[in-house]
This record gives sequence, C-alpha cells and structure tokens, in this order.
Amino acid sequence: MEFPILSLMLAVPLVGAIACLFLGAQSARMVALVATLANLALGVVLWLNYDIGGAQWQFVERAEIFAGFSYALGIDGIALMLIMLSVFLMPICILASWDSITKRVGEYMSAFLLMEVLMIGVFAAQDMFLFYIFFEAGLIPMYLIIGVWGGDNRIYASYKFFLYTLLGSVLMLIAMMWMVNEAGTTDIPTLLNYDFDPQAQTWLWLAFFASFAVKMPMWPVHTWLPDAHVQAPTAGSVILAGVLLKLGGYGFIRFSLPMFPEASAQFTWLVFILSMIAVIYTSLVALVQNDMKKLIAYSSVAHMAIVTAGLFAFNAQGLEGAMMVMLGHGLVSGALFLCVGVIYDRLHTREIARYGGLAINMPKYALFFMLFTMASVGLPGTSNFVGEFLALAGLYKVSTLVTLVCTTGIILGAAYMLYLYRRVAFGEQINEDAARMPDLNAREWAMLAPIAAAVLWMGVYPESFLAPMRQDIAALEARIARAAPHFDADNVIGTPREHNANYVAAAHGEEGAH
Repeated sequence: MEFPILSLMLAVPLVGAIACLFLGAQSARMVALVATLANLALGVVLWLNYDIGGAQWQFVERAEIFAGFSYALGIDGIALMLIMLSVFLMPICILASWDSITKRVGEYMSAFLLMEVLMIGVFAAQDMFLFYIFFEAGLIPMYLIIGVWGGDNRIYASYKFFLYTLLGSVLMLIAMMWMVNEAGTTDIPTLLNYDFDPQAQTWLWLAFFASFAVKMPMWPVHTWLPDAHVQAPTAGSVILAGVLLKLGGYGFIRFSLPMFPEASAQFTWLVFILSMIAVIYTSLVALVQNDMKKLIAYSSVAHMAIVTAGLFAFNAQGLEGAMMVMLGHGLVSGALFLCVGVIYDRLHTREIARYGGLAINMPKYALFFMLFTMASVGLPGTSNFVGEFLALAGLYKVSTLVTLVCTTGIILGAAYMLYLYRRVAFGEQINEDAARMPDLNAREWAMLAPIAAAVLWMGVYPESFLAPMRQDIAALEARIARAAPHFDADNVIGTPREHNANYVAAAHGEEGAH
C-alpha cells in the first residue's frame, strides 16, 4: 500500500486544528468531531491493511530534509495498537467537552487536535530527532489545556506538569545527540540493531530513563500526575491517562530495551524496586482519597508500575502483558475519568462523600461505572485481566518476590475501587441534590458505550490485539535475550553428588551383612 496514510493521519487533525482557531464555538465543536472521526476511520483502514507476519516496518514514508535529519514515518504492530488507542479516544474526548467547555472553545478544540497530531507522530516517527520533536511538543497543548481550562489550582498543576516532564527530557536529547554521532545515523530501525559500548549504554540508559520514568510516571517522580489530573478538564484527564502515560512505556520498548540491552539488564533491579514500591504505596494512598479524580490518578501509577515490571521481565509474556496493560489501562482509566466527569457536570464536585445511592436514580450510569470498576480490578472477561495475567506470568519466570508484591497491589486495587464504587453507587441517598440527578443522556451514552464494547472485546478475544504485536515482541525478545538478568525464579540444575558411587556400594554392603 503506497498511499501515504500516516501523513494523512497527521494532516487531517492539523488542518482541523488550524480551522478551529477561526471558527465560532459550535462550528469548532463540529469540525473537531468530524476531524477526529475521520482519523478514526483512517485508523481502521490502517489496521485492516496491516500485514500481520509481513515486514517489520510497514506504511513507510521517507523524505530527507537536511544534515541527515529526515521526515521518516512507519509503524510496526506495537505502534499500530497505540495509534489505534489514540484515534479511538479522541472523538470521545471531543464529545466529553461538548457542553462543559464554554470559553475559548475554538482554541480548546484546536489544542486537542494538535495533541492528536503529536501523539500519532510519536508512535509513527522513524527518525530519532523527529521522535523527540513530537515527544516534547506534546507537552505544549496539554500544558495549555490544564492551564487555561483547568480547575482553581490549574496554574500550579500545569507548571509542575511542564517542568517535571521537560527537565527529564533534556538529558534524553543530549544522549540522542551522542548516539547519532556515534552510530552515524538518526534512523530508528538502524539504531535498534546497533550495538553500543556497554559502558556507554549505562549513561545512555540513565538519560533515557530520566525522561521515560517521569512520563510513565514511576515512583518517586509521579507527584505531578495527581495534580494534573485533578485540575485538568475531563477530556484532558482522559487523554492524559489514556495515551500520554503510554509514551513512557513506548519509549522503554522502542529505545531503552533494544538499544541498551546490557544496561537494561544491569538496572533491572532498580526498575523492579521502584515498581514494587509504586504498586503498594500508590494503592494505599488511593485507598484514603476523598477526591474521585485523585483516587483514579493514583491507581494509574499503580497500574503503570505493573507495566514497567513486565517490560523488564525480559521475556515475551512480560512484554506482551505490559503492552496489553497499557492498552487496557488506556481504555479503562479514560472511561473512569469520563464517569467522574458525567456526575461532575451535574453536581460540580468530585468529593466522594457528596454522592451515594446513585444506582437508584442513575441505574444506567451505575451499570457502566460498575463495568469499568471491575475492569480496573482485572475481572476475567475484561481488558485489564489479560494484560495483568500475562505480565505477572512473565514476571513469575524471573522473580517470585516481585510477582508476589505486584499481585498484592492488584488485591489492594480491588479494595480501593470497590470501596469507591460502594460509596458512590450504593448506600443511602443522603444528599438531595445528588438524588435528583438525571441518568445518562444520548451524548454520554455515545461516550461510554464504545469504550465498554472495546473493554469487553479485549477481555473476551485478546488475540485481535496480540496478533499484530506478536512478531515485533518476538524480535525484541530475541534482541534482548543475550543480556537477560538472573533472579530468584531461575531453575538451577543440581550437580550429582561425587560420593554417590561409594554411597551405593556401602548400601549394598550393608544389605549383604544383613
């Protein structure tokens, strides 16, 4: 397929973003919705035309620009799935903002469409510096979305988000410049098979880790996330949790593991320790939250810790599980933020105590909320179960201790999510204003129903999502296998005892004496 579909997927929202700047509120909403739906249709065409088991890089486009820097796009199965997640969530975000955003609507829609361009660009970039431009530029629209349309404390949250993520990425840029100078190319597929000096790998890995750990986010550089989520408008939270957190995981898969396998093995213990702390600590913090958004934000950190642990298990199950958790979490956390947004639009508070008994007056809402709560817990038949099971199975091959701690985190996840659901949907209706809230309208149905269908599809038939990625994950596993670290779950084959022959002879002698 020679048609430049990836460039078209970048151009459609870009043209829409420019158009929205010059339109009135209602026209801007319509243009944004049409542009995002058109990109979703192009995404479906991309998926249908992707040749599973074919060339590793497909839909490749390349144009040299200057001094070795080139406009190069192309995707493998891993990038395909993350692009599909992005284009699937964007129309839902536009619908979520339809009534709640009333000031500077054109600029808001423009920022969201620009965000879509940059997210797709990150996953499709085949040039190191092109990747960096997309990766960093994605900060700008999100910074504006939080800072202009956010809550009361939005300025603090937007600056914190911007500074945390920017400072980590400066080190990554320096590392990239050294790598390009060393390897003589900016081409990512070439660099994936370039063997850097193991000593240099250590410093390069740490520089990339500084950026990706903040983006994930990993403990202890996670503190920007709860603030950003609480202050962001509903759609901002959806795209932040649904796609932007996945950039860190994608970075580990695309750069840290294949380009620096020895360093990745050297620092596996660090990733495991940080992941274990994150799973337990953020789950306990989530358990005591009174603000719904903050609770879901902390749960995101715990889920992403299972992703990092799975990635550094150095086996196919761990890698596939990490990717499935990323995709499942993108859907489920986005849906949970939408559920918070639905009742926030009615009552304008996120305090859990202000609700209660919503299953009585909002039964359809309570049903959707229950499905997404169960998916977050990892109920079999939902998206998160598949990923968490695979990730933990891969981890179990490496370390029983890390698996035990991460599984404990999932148990705590059930505690805080079910506790949240019980307080919001069940119990007595003590607040009259909450008891008078109407059930879902048609727009809210259109937001929640597609995600519910995707969550169930992913849980019942995960092969649809695993098949495009399998070949690429196998290639990554083959690349990093030589450096795989050894932990407590390795089978150690015993050596026969040297005195076995003497022991047998002595035993026979004793029998003869009897």
